[in-house]
Amino acid sequence: MNNHRTTRETIENLFATVGGGASPEQIATLFSDEVDWHIAGDLASVPWIGRKVGRAGVAGFYQQIREQLVSERFEVHAILAEGERGVVLGQLASRARSTGKLMETAFAFDVTVRDGLIVRCHMLEDSYAVAQALQP
Repeated sequence: MNNHRTTRETIENLFATVGGGASPEQIATLFSDEVDWHIAGDLASVPWIGRKVGRAGVAGFYQQIREQLVSERFEVHAILAEGERGVVLGQLASRARSTGKLMETAFAFDVTVRDGLIVRCHMLEDSYAVAQALQP
């Protein structure tokens, strides 16, 4: 893969960068300019989910979740990588700033890496639990 990181190393670097408190703009540099980012769910209830395109979309996502959530736990249980494709399995717990409610969910990230940059990132989680935590 030229002088770039492997898929697994790129994914590990993403979580280390996010967990290390990097700015949304710094996090976005790990993604391609045309990244396909998607988190399925109720867009009317959860403003940060949905489809985002490009680094600006990724930065906007991280900015929104930092403004609206307090992360209480983020655990990666497995990173499975083969070629350009990686899957990350884990669990998270976040508290909604607006309601104080805790949301807990298992998650799976489906990631594609090319030339050391993330070109596709789709996240699956219990979007119902997330939407419920945002309801007063």
